[in-house]
Amino acid sequence: MSVLDWTVWQWLAAMEHELLLFAGVFFIIGALDDFAIDIAWLAMRLTGKAQVPRIDRETIARHELHGRAAVFIPTWQESRVIGDTIAHLLSVWRQQDICLYVGCYRNDAETIAAVIDAANGDPRLRLVIHDRDGPSTKADCLNRIYRALSIDEERQGMKARMVVFHDAEDMVDPAALTLLDEAIETAEFVQLPVLPLPQRDSRWIGSHYCEEFAEAHGKAMVVRDALGAAIPAAGVGCAVDRIALARLAASRGGGAPFAADSLTEDYELGIGIAMDGGRCQFVRARHATGELVATRAYFPSRIDQVVRQKTRWVHGIAFQGWDRLGWTMRPAEIWMRVRDRRGPFAAIVLLAGYLLFALATFSWGANAAGYGEPLELSLALKLLLAFNFFFFMWRATWRFAFTAREFGVAEGLRAVLRIPVANIIAIMAGRRALVAYARTLAGARVIWDKTDHDAHPARMTGHASMAS
Repeated sequence: MSVLDWTVWQWLAAMEHELLLFAGVFFIIGALDDFAIDIAWLAMRLTGKAQVPRIDRETIARHELHGRAAVFIPTWQESRVIGDTIAHLLSVWRQQDICLYVGCYRNDAETIAAVIDAANGDPRLRLVIHDRDGPSTKADCLNRIYRALSIDEERQGMKARMVVFHDAEDMVDPAALTLLDEAIETAEFVQLPVLPLPQRDSRWIGSHYCEEFAEAHGKAMVVRDALGAAIPAAGVGCAVDRIALARLAASRGGGAPFAADSLTEDYELGIGIAMDGGRCQFVRARHATGELVATRAYFPSRIDQVVRQKTRWVHGIAFQGWDRLGWTMRPAEIWMRVRDRRGPFAAIVLLAGYLLFALATFSWGANAAGYGEPLELSLALKLLLAFNFFFFMWRATWRFAFTAREFGVAEGLRAVLRIPVANIIAIMAGRRALVAYARTLAGARVIWDKTDHDAHPARMTGHASMAS
């Protein structure tokens, strides 16, 4: 029979077969990629190379910095959270040899007022007013702060030893500055874990970041560090050697370390330091109580905000990263950059998987009603489905384990149930990122497409007491 003579049901069966083949094969490829990371991490655990040290409060209290630390916080319309961030940071990082640079735009009076009020006369805070209306980009705001630091260093005749980066909604860890100061002795770039906090009012949207960062910063980044690959900056809880940052600024030209049109200047920071020959390090440690030394924050809780944020990540890392950073000849680095840039293609595969699920459900219902015939599966397709089911269960187990380790068993179970939610968000962000990238290729201006922040961990009694 010619395909032109096929019935509607035969066409649907053919579509189901092709979707099954496409999604099944590429799911396996992605699963094997993650499986390799899992096995590498397990090997490190068994050989003691992934042990997490403990740090006590006395060590934190008596630690003196090896040199001046400049802390950069860029802002745009962050009056609702910046005061909490500043007050908490200055109270738990008591070292006098730090200077907190908070960058504000000249047309953002509310944030400027909030910064001044939170400073409470502390001489360690330096308010930097951008000489243009906002928003431009986060990278542009950081460049303005960098210029302020350079001017201060010239006036005072004293260079900072390291630059620490944070966002306006962060709750810093009391031990973080100590770890960064120690690690920067032997590395040019250091990244600490980021720990998004569960949100009671957004169990399925805002809380899905918990498992993603728990697994990425508990396993993938650990393996990446062990392989000697570049560590991408998370934009918060990271530090750069001052000389290395100046070298990066010189290599970019114009005396600015960040490309003003970059959407993921943080990701490019760590990669750029490594490309200039600097050593990158990912550092994990725990308090004596077992709590992870990490930057804590509430991530976006509404679906539109989450998609907008992840769109920026996919656009900046996958599309701009390919254009701006290119590739390298080192096998480990190639592997990591492929992993970084697989977001758009992963969204296509996930979409194919959900279309297959919808089509298979429809076909099953039609078959039960006496229409069409069930899809006949070859042995190869049956094996493909079996392998995919195994790897799904494997992935769900790891997701549960890493989430439960940081947030408890209940959150670990929710992390498994949130897998479809995370997948749908990835599909939406991938589509939106592709459209945004096409617009920039057509000449559209890149702007700071930031998310709004209302809640701050320091206001919550449990988190505040842990950090004080």
